[in-house]
Amino acid sequence: MPIPLNTSTDSGTAPPPEDAGWLVWARRWPRWAPYAAAVWGGAYAVVQAVWAVTGTTVPLTPDDSYTSATQGVLAGMGVVAAGAGLAATRTWAGWRHAATTVSLCAAVLVYLLGAASLPAHFVTLASGSGVESATGLANVLLHAAGAGLLIPATLSFWRRHRNQCPRCGRFHEGRSSGALVHPAPSVASRRTRTAVFLLMGGLLPWAGVKTIWTLGGDAIGVTAEGWRDSNADASGIVKALASVGIDVTVLAAAAAIFLLLGLMYPWGQVFPRWTLLLAGRRVPRLLPLLPAWATAFGLSLYGVFILVVFVPLTALGVFPEMKPTGAFTTSSGLLWMAAFGGMAFTGLGFGLVLAARSYATRTRPVCAGAGTPVPAPAG
Repeated sequence: MPIPLNTSTDSGTAPPPEDAGWLVWARRWPRWAPYAAAVWGGAYAVVQAVWAVTGTTVPLTPDDSYTSATQGVLAGMGVVAAGAGLAATRTWAGWRHAATTVSLCAAVLVYLLGAASLPAHFVTLASGSGVESATGLANVLLHAAGAGLLIPATLSFWRRHRNQCPRCGRFHEGRSSGALVHPAPSVASRRTRTAVFLLMGGLLPWAGVKTIWTLGGDAIGVTAEGWRDSNADASGIVKALASVGIDVTVLAAAAAIFLLLGLMYPWGQVFPRWTLLLAGRRVPRLLPLLPAWATAFGLSLYGVFILVVFVPLTALGVFPEMKPTGAFTTSSGLLWMAAFGGMAFTGLGFGLVLAARSYATRTRPVCAGAGTPVPAPAG
């Protein structure tokens, strides 16, 4: 059986040199992640309560803001998250285990939903457009941090309940905070690669139309002149890219495609020769996984809502007809662009989900005390 989380595996001597400093701290994440999640939950509850009492405006969408009542509910959710984090430091049975599991899962879902707009904020900042709302960005970052702490806390809690090593997830005895053995670099399975490339194809209509506009063409009721006029107040970076036919959001999608390829091929596990000084070194596992996880959920959620709910119900007349706005001169053109956006974000989001899952499976290390891992599984 693996060593429980609160049981020391050391013999009373200092850790070896390779386990010193930040490395040993990182390797012991199952021990501190639940406590960190609990501290974060308390801080989050205080922030939401202060915003509610002071009437601080925190945007929910470009047109709506959180109400004080909603912020009060979120503050209560922070208290629940703090309690669940503390409960996750122990192994429970019966209803206590069920209550802890439900609380952790509910908190993770709430904070993932709250962080869904993180990709949009990233593109806005990267384009040099500045911060539209400081409290809005702070709120999204708070939610992202909460999800980022509660997910590993939940993972370690589940693994300990199943008598697995809380860190690597294998069944083994001995230390769970020593060195890790990593699988050899590998390629994602043919099925995964095929699915991801098909999903990436959803970007083509959306990126194609935007490229036509930036290159001076007309499409779906938008003229090149109208497109330029609608972006007259854009940042210098956006205008510079548009002058050479590159839309900043298409460039961001290209960066996501680069991430997708890295998740599926060996150069995402070992730095290739063109990275110069880093060439041949192992890529830190979280380096591609964190941005993939941080963007996949929001893109998938937004894309599915637009493609499956908003566009069909608008076309059927259930939702009000979209009024032409900005560079758009027809409602149908605006609806087509919404459909193209839904296809793009759905494809990119689910592509990241599949590629990140494959990468996480293929690169999953094992504690050195458990022996040499088997070759990387197909993913």
